[in-house]
Amino acid sequence: MSAPAGRTFDAIVIGAGPNGLVAANHLVDAGWSVLLLEEQPTVGGAVHSDTDVHPGFVHDTFSTFYPLAAASRTIQDLRLEEYGLVWRHAPAVLGHPFADGQWALQHRDREITAALMDRQHAGDGEAWLELCGTWDEIGDALITGLLTPFPPVRGGLSLLRHLPKAGGLDFVKMLLSPVVQMADTRFGGQAPGILLAGNAGHADIPLDSPGSGLMGLMMTMMGQTVGFPVPEGGAGKFAEALAARFQARGGRIETSSRVAHIDVSGGRASGVRTADGTPYEARRAVVADVVASALYGDLLDPTDVPAKVHQRMQHFRLDPGTVKVDWALDGPIPWASPPPYAPGTFHVADSRHEMNQALQQVHDGYVPASPFLLAGQMTTTDPTRSPAGTESVWAYTHVPQQTVADAGDGTIRGTWDLDDAERFADRMQDRIERLAPGFGSRIMTRRVMGPRELQARNANLVGGAINGGTAAIDQQLFFRPIPGLGRAETPIPGLFLGSASAHPGGGVHGAPGMNAARAALAHGRVDHVVSPVRDWARSVRARLG
Repeated sequence: MSAPAGRTFDAIVIGAGPNGLVAANHLVDAGWSVLLLEEQPTVGGAVHSDTDVHPGFVHDTFSTFYPLAAASRTIQDLRLEEYGLVWRHAPAVLGHPFADGQWALQHRDREITAALMDRQHAGDGEAWLELCGTWDEIGDALITGLLTPFPPVRGGLSLLRHLPKAGGLDFVKMLLSPVVQMADTRFGGQAPGILLAGNAGHADIPLDSPGSGLMGLMMTMMGQTVGFPVPEGGAGKFAEALAARFQARGGRIETSSRVAHIDVSGGRASGVRTADGTPYEARRAVVADVVASALYGDLLDPTDVPAKVHQRMQHFRLDPGTVKVDWALDGPIPWASPPPYAPGTFHVADSRHEMNQALQQVHDGYVPASPFLLAGQMTTTDPTRSPAGTESVWAYTHVPQQTVADAGDGTIRGTWDLDDAERFADRMQDRIERLAPGFGSRIMTRRVMGPRELQARNANLVGGAINGGTAAIDQQLFFRPIPGLGRAETPIPGLFLGSASAHPGGGVHGAPGMNAARAALAHGRVDHVVSPVRDWARSVRARLG
């Protein structure tokens, strides 16, 4: 059955998360007619904010700070500031408080960061500036290479040109080293190492494993160069700007429209059907901003997926689950020892050892006894987030997808029902209370979202996984989401994977969406030439019998 008039487009994009929005924008810029279908009532996916926690307070529901967006040419080239997006920065980028009252602190001004480090350990400031200088030589080329389709031909050539000035093979060795080794060979004090390790902890790679060095260095140096910005008024403003740009160019968005099936005709993706049975035709491409397991396991007929893909997808691994807590405070966080500059983000762990122990416990299936917290002071960063004198705060941490046991007091079962989530939130809150006595007394409202709640709000966050699949090296590059599918193309012509499950993975940088859109355009140009010839050949064969 063909789609009724008005339901045929050059491209259909499934999912209006940041990657879907980026893909839709790029396709509409190329002159294609594009329909964007989103299951939720609003666009944005994991880039969303609300006022549900407490009157007058804005909380980012999922992601919050966007250094990758600030560093991404894909995002910057969209010029979203013309569509209402305003970036805000906190006085300091990142802070890590210690029990003795000291802080590891990263300021956007590298000289201030270095001076703070040097006060704690002579020589660390100079070593920090040297590391920043190395990043100046190669950082832009490295990020560009990582965010382009695999293999990164242009980015790779740029990296090779810059590599000698960055230290050559010594720099490569540093990237491949565990982050703890990177820190210990360069610094004598605890501040630089805890900052690097904490930033590496954004991924699900143990800090003493290869690959953690690259993540730690990249996140830390982005903080030192572009900062950790937030959209003024909430993360949702970022998504709204992407949507406004798309619609201004003629794109169409349908929210509350869950895609239930991708149609395949003549061996290629030909359209989609929503949960209510509405069909839409795609003349050129379908781009799926969905987790890989849903694409190959739910949206396609099993017979449309090659057997080898079915087999390899059985080994596809998600990243750990997440528990996120939002607080509305009637005053600022009462730090026992306030930092010299107020950071927008802060990490909580007594030491690198404890941080790594928590990450390893999650990796091994245990609910961490002392969870490593990644947290944010949103009103400190953007005063529009709550009334003057108050603070909008959040913290999140990772938990196992499949729980073996609770490494703490044994009260967490790993079912992540309301009771589990609230008990674990108490454990998280206690960690902040020890560093900021009286924190609990300033709470007006608390919202806890465990893995179940996160997935209910965003189907891509399966079990609370926020990165579309593990960041482990065996599921990156041409192994993502499975070996042999390291590009946006899928085994089904006309269907492209544009989610965080595709290379280069999680983070709000738009690269998977852009890669999928570029692949769709490239194949569309080939089809434009080949299809008439193919149709002519078919007609000739038909006439000849």
